[in-house]
Amino acid sequence: MMRHTTESENTVARPSLFWLLTEGGRAFTELGFFIPYRRFLAAKNYGDQHPVMVLPGFMASDVSTAPLRKFLTESGYQAYGWDLGRNTAKVEFLDLLLDKLESVYETHGEKISLIGWSLGGVFARQLAKAKPALIRQVITLGSPFKGISEPNNVAWIYNFISNGKRASDIDPILYEDIPLPAPVPTTAVYTKEDGIVPWQLCLEEEDEIHQNIQVRGSHFGLGVNPTVMEIIADRLLYNSDNWEYFRETNILKDFLFYPSL
Repeated sequence: MMRHTTESENTVARPSLFWLLTEGGRAFTELGFFIPYRRFLAAKNYGDQHPVMVLPGFMASDVSTAPLRKFLTESGYQAYGWDLGRNTAKVEFLDLLLDKLESVYETHGEKISLIGWSLGGVFARQLAKAKPALIRQVITLGSPFKGISEPNNVAWIYNFISNGKRASDIDPILYEDIPLPAPVPTTAVYTKEDGIVPWQLCLEEEDEIHQNIQVRGSHFGLGVNPTVMEIIADRLLYNSDNWEYFRETNILKDFLFYPSL
């Protein structure tokens, strides 16, 4: 199986100014496509009702993931937000999320799928490492787990709310653990047109349970991108026992929407 190799973190550049400045407009366009996709094109009620928890990105809240969670509900799953307000990157969130994870597991009595957008994906991977027995799979959307302190276009916000501390200064042990893979099936979705984080830092080391999938789109639009919805819908049909790589069988769609495949 071909593996993705990442560039040295010292050579990964900040996303281009062009992609940054067009993030909002491109995300709005993706939302425009998402609305008719969800209403007319997406399959409905084919899921098995297992619980899916969705974690928002840095400085975002459950409001940002509401369209995705509605899509999951309509697709036949029990969708949960993270219920912690705005994601300000506090390490303390991990303990609170672990408590919620256990509560959701006790409610349903079955493993939980985690979907994490940007920084939410970093949290999702850490939860899966801490409680792998409770996790069915992880899906990350533009999550820079390979280098959370590397150059990006929102570093100034992090520095502001953390009183100037670097990410690596918050918890050195956690910082060293973040790049390591979770021992559960994981799909890392990324876009080379990401204007917020370097896409090279969003890649898993591929093996039999870890896959990277490139899509076309913006960072802010990943949670409403119809192509991403197709990937999520396909991935959630699998569990840790029968998980396999995502493969697009339509040659035209493969060429247009899944460059890495």
